[in-house]
Amino acid sequence: MDNEADLIEVPDDEVLQQKLYYSISEVAGWFKVNTSLLRYWENEFDVLQPRKTRKGDRLFRVEDIKNLQLIYFLLRQRKFSIDGAKNYLKNNKQEADTQIRLVESLTRFRSFLLEMKANLQA
Repeated sequence: MDNEADLIEVPDDEVLQQKLYYSISEVAGWFKVNTSLLRYWENEFDVLQPRKTRKGDRLFRVEDIKNLQLIYFLLRQRKFSIDGAKNYLKNNKQEADTQIRLVESLTRFRSFLLEMKANLQA
């Protein structure tokens, strides 16, 4: 993660499991992207399959959010092209899952250390 702008604010698994579905606007807010980008990624990546209401509103499951984290990681942090990310997910999904979990753990640890540093300085 090169800078603070790359930090997404997706709740951890325990919090995510509290609801079955999340709205597209809620999910877009966590990733700091437009809802139109999520709709575009949905068209590009077969692993994204949010449910749609009769009205056409998208509802994202925890599984979709996890897949979005992978896609975001590959496109925004690893700088893959769309085609490169598709191929990587097709051939290395398990490795990508492991990498994203590692990044999440390190991000939480970094936040903990920054909080601890702030408390020591207070």
